[in-house]
Amino acid sequence: MRSASRPDSTEERLADWFVHGVEPDDVPALHALIRARPAIQSLSALFSGTEAAVLVRLLVLRELGRRGGDPFFEAGELRAQFPYLDEAKLNHLIGRLRINGLLAWDAETSRYSVSPLGRMVIAALSGLLKFDDDGEGAELGYLAAQLAGSGAIGSVQEDELQHLLSRLVELKDEFERAILSGSEHRIRSAETKLASVWNWVDKGSDILRRIIDETELEGPTHRAAQRIGQVQSELLRMSGAFQRALNQIESQKVHLGASGLSSADVSAWLRGLDQSRLVAITEGAVSPVPDLSFVLGDIALDAAEYELIDKLIPDKLDASLPDSTDAPLSEGVELEPPDYAELEHWRDALRVAPDGWPLAEAVPLRDYELSSYRLSLLALIGDRESATLDGPVADLARLTSRPHWSGHTLHIGRDGVAEISEGHLRAPLADTETESRKTNGN
Repeated sequence: MRSASRPDSTEERLADWFVHGVEPDDVPALHALIRARPAIQSLSALFSGTEAAVLVRLLVLRELGRRGGDPFFEAGELRAQFPYLDEAKLNHLIGRLRINGLLAWDAETSRYSVSPLGRMVIAALSGLLKFDDDGEGAELGYLAAQLAGSGAIGSVQEDELQHLLSRLVELKDEFERAILSGSEHRIRSAETKLASVWNWVDKGSDILRRIIDETELEGPTHRAAQRIGQVQSELLRMSGAFQRALNQIESQKVHLGASGLSSADVSAWLRGLDQSRLVAITEGAVSPVPDLSFVLGDIALDAAEYELIDKLIPDKLDASLPDSTDAPLSEGVELEPPDYAELEHWRDALRVAPDGWPLAEAVPLRDYELSSYRLSLLALIGDRESATLDGPVADLARLTSRPHWSGHTLHIGRDGVAEISEGHLRAPLADTETESRKTNGN
């Protein structure tokens, strides 16, 4: 008899785990576990208590399961088979296994035997221990073995495929993060791990292929199998991704002179040292504060100005551009016409200029600006390109007189001009006659 204020049944204790208004029967995923309550209770009895007690229970159960040709044993045989165990504790252990359904008792023959549930536990434990000793990728081997067993009896469940799919996705994520890290050590470790697990991935592919060909899978189960195939293909392409990442790292290595060593070699050597050796190497080489001798003054000043001034200003000046507006329309642009008065005056003077007119008399007029302007216009006389145009500039270019320079300099001292190169204005015909006179004189 128990008190009504203290719930003791599994249903009442299970309800305490759920929020108000939700019943355990409302959770579909819990139905399969409730149906398997006897097996779960047996496993709870096997694995509860201290680690030492669990190890001894498993030891006894596994040794009794090895008696394939002689599965029955009496109490006296138990004491003979386990002479290294305390007799009282062994009897208590046998009773615990019997009460929880892991050992069967035949009252007619007064003999013990391992129960069917106990043999399933031993078989599952043996497979788990076998793959636990295979190192990297053993979990894939265990999952593939479970999948192969289910496929052999034609009862593959979606849960079994989801377990394998989850592990493959985890490996793919681990390998992708290794590539993104850019660390040669992580990439090589991931490449080694991929090589070690690939044998199990390949075997899992074969098992899955046979299951799909020989077993009629339901919709969700078939989709999970297809997704496993996709992830396996992605894992196969990881090998090329590793190599490309390593090639990129290789091109960025810093080589230490002509020693043949690179920064990756130094990093690998440092990782192989123990902590005390690393401390000895870094003694005196690592400063608790930055060494200011390597600081660039202008960059430090910019950083200090930002930290001490710009960063502390609460409201910065709004220098945003104003809103755009449409440009005003105009019928036309009024431009002031150019003033050619001085050019025309100079052109007219050159047209009537006497042959041999000295430039020292012709060019200077009023001030330096006008004098230099008149001198610059002399370069346009005879310019063929300007002569093809219209206007006063073209008229100036069509003049026949040409300036001739002697190479000497004359002192002027008027109209803003201190000195000017000596020269004269001559017509082309006058130049020809002069040359003839020189020739005849010679």
